[in-house]
Amino acid sequence: MSKVELRLEGTLAPITQPQPNDDAVSVSSDSFSDDSDEELLARARKRRKFDQSTVTYNGVQALQPTKGRKTVLVTGGAGFIGSHTADHLLTRGDSVVVIDELNDYYSTTLKRANIAHNLTKHGPSNFKFVEGDICDEELVERIFKEEGITHVCHLAARAGVRPSIDDPQIYVHSNVRGTTNLLATAAKYKVQNFVFASSSSVYGGSKSTYFSESDAVDNPVSPYAATKKACELLAHTYSHLYDLPCTGLRFFTVYGERGRPDMAPFKFVDRITKGKEMLQFGDGSSSRDYTYISDIVDGTVRAIDRPYKYQVFNLGKGSGTTLMEFISIVEEMVGKKAIKKILPDQPGDVPRTCASTEKAKALLGYEATVTFREGMRRTVKDYNARNGFKDSRAVLEGEKMAPYEADVKQGGMKRMPKIVSSAELGLCM
Repeated sequence: MSKVELRLEGTLAPITQPQPNDDAVSVSSDSFSDDSDEELLARARKRRKFDQSTVTYNGVQALQPTKGRKTVLVTGGAGFIGSHTADHLLTRGDSVVVIDELNDYYSTTLKRANIAHNLTKHGPSNFKFVEGDICDEELVERIFKEEGITHVCHLAARAGVRPSIDDPQIYVHSNVRGTTNLLATAAKYKVQNFVFASSSSVYGGSKSTYFSESDAVDNPVSPYAATKKACELLAHTYSHLYDLPCTGLRFFTVYGERGRPDMAPFKFVDRITKGKEMLQFGDGSSSRDYTYISDIVDGTVRAIDRPYKYQVFNLGKGSGTTLMEFISIVEEMVGKKAIKKILPDQPGDVPRTCASTEKAKALLGYEATVTFREGMRRTVKDYNARNGFKDSRAVLEGEKMAPYEADVKQGGMKRMPKIVSSAELGLCM
């Protein structure tokens, strides 16, 4: 029998923020204008009043969120999205079991720091960490059996478009085989809901203005995207054969505090702050629907609470940011100009992404509320705090106007206006 290592019953030694490596970074973003803070605040207020009891979407009746305490297996829970999701679930009173193999795709120091963050904040009573591989059948079955898993939030995956081109086999192993093992075990133990991370990469080179869940996604342009599409098909199969409720979430480019060091937001902030040259792939017109981490977590938890037989949802902001706009906002928040080297577009990258979120709004009550500018302000502030840099005037002035403060509640997050004192800002008023 494989050993189940339930870690972190005590405290971890202090963990420092790892430095990013110096490999190249490319990003894209959409030419649509970013929504204003006022528009997003209005959305948040409207969402809190939203009643789904009479809502349908293409003939599907919207479900009300299930009540009661859950025991959620969060795979990949030491990672960026996984650790934030686990934090939210623990905060609202659920029990969480995290499984993560702590692979070296990026620094394990950062992943251990994420686990330490949740342990320190929530304690060990409702939080367990298993260091292991989701492809290990004995290990996974033992977790389901011994921990009484009621819900699965499957966020573990080998990530990255470009690395998948160089080593597709490891992507098939981790993403396809791992997901199949989890689906089979979840069906055996009759869990109440299986939510898993897909990706906006499945849309490939779509020319649609907004990517919709009804679009054909049969032509992926990278092995990573192909494995994510395969996971959607496998989930549909298990839902059909075994009545396992399954929901796939197509995440659009996620960023925020404690973000991955291999992703563009962290790399751009780091390079511009330190005066290092950064590589810009393409002419800057490419675009991405950057979505702030709290919005992604909100949508993920809403999906966990609604056991649809089988659905796929886009989770994005619904508007895009061009690469040129992205760099300009980072420059503003850091207070320095970027040193850029322009290179051709990279193989496997898509020119633009922009989510249609109408389905998620109707059936999950989801709507993003954090603008890209505000999200990057928070991201830069977090980076500065972790690395000992002073906040720029733009970060400090922006904090006075910050419209949202996450407040956990059953079924999602609500965001209320935040009042920041001059003492908190270190300013004389």
